[in-house]
Amino acid sequence: MFHLFAAFAEFERNLILERSAAGREAARARGRLGGRPEKFSEQDIKLLKTLVESGTPIKSIADSWGVSRTTIYRYINKF
Repeated sequence: MFHLFAAFAEFERNLILERSAAGREAARARGRLGGRPEKFSEQDIKLLKTLVESGTPIKSIADSWGVSRTTIYRYINKF
């Protein structure tokens, strides 16, 4: 009896996985890449680098942009 329930559960799980994959594929076809959008644009990153090079403390930059210091470092070193 339990084997029968397990078989139905596995079948249902496979259906869910197939529908999810089809949905992601359809979204990609519409141009949606997925994931979280970037916090800063390229222009923002150039401004951040300029601020850091001019000697502005990372803490004050992070506070004014509403992000953590780690985020500032990540974007500065990324580009």
